[in-house]
Amino acid sequence: MHGARMGRAAGGFTLVEVMVALVVLSVIAALAWRGIDGIVRARDAGREAVDRTVRLGTVLAQWEQDLAALHDAGAVPAFAFDGRAVRLTRTGDGGVRVVVWALRDGRWDRWAGPASTRWGVLQESWLGSQQLLGDEPGHVRLLDGVAEFQVFCFRGNAWSNCQSTGDVAEPPEGAASGVMVQREALPAAVRLVLALPGGRLTRDIALGPQTP
Repeated sequence: MHGARMGRAAGGFTLVEVMVALVVLSVIAALAWRGIDGIVRARDAGREAVDRTVRLGTVLAQWEQDLAALHDAGAVPAFAFDGRAVRLTRTGDGGVRVVVWALRDGRWDRWAGPASTRWGVLQESWLGSQQLLGDEPGHVRLLDGVAEFQVFCFRGNAWSNCQSTGDVAEPPEGAASGVMVQREALPAAVRLVLALPGGRLTRDIALGPQTP
């Protein structure tokens, strides 16, 4: 009798004990998976935030470079904002080019036309920039998730909408007779306001004096 009882005791776990152990292991595994999944999600979210911050910094640096290289050639307006897009002329390798910054379906884009020293080419590029579709050569997709794009100009010691009429400027020295006689003077500074997923971003850029 004693030997029979010892044999049953050494035979292993009962079915109930095995099921309990499996349930406990399942709970532990589920908790561990949730913890790992949370860590992975937090890591991915952090990486996306860093990538977006770096990209935003790069885009703003390009915006500042365009404004720093602003050049009034007299053939077309050097800076204009129509509520949807900023059009400007800037110097660069090969001459002067038209650059457009526009908001298109929640995406902030930049287009740069060909550089040229000929007024006719610059005027043609300016006119063509008003009919961009978003797939032209020189078009770059910059930033997604932009809900609003506003630009203000500093004139007369005050900020105002760049669409409002500014002071009339004379054509720059060297401009052809009869070209752009009536033009708005360039603002002293430009304020950019972007509505992004994380909030509103404001950036003020002072414009340097224009030299002939």
